[in-house]
Amino acid sequence: MQKEDVINTAFEIVAYSGDARSNLLLALNKAQAGKFDEVDALVEEAKKSLADAHRAQTTMLTSEARGENVDITFITVHAQDHLMTTLLLKDIIGTLLDVYRRN
Repeated sequence: MQKEDVINTAFEIVAYSGDARSNLLLALNKAQAGKFDEVDALVEEAKKSLADAHRAQTTMLTSEARGENVDITFITVHAQDHLMTTLLLKDIIGTLLDVYRRN
């Protein structure tokens, strides 16, 4: 995988993760305001963005598994960090949404 491809893929991961993060936080805000009709759509959009981020990540993983050189740069580390923290946020917000729905 060329360095430019790795960087572009990393930026995709950051962008998709960022979209998911924004939608998850917005869903939490909507739940706090009692607007549950909007919450599920935002969570679904976040899940789609996370799936896109995973697809981009899998591109790099597959290349490396094939024996191709994948240059790990600060951008790729940032992308991985962004994805993992957003996945954690999804789990935490999912629990918070359940709490808000019960009240």
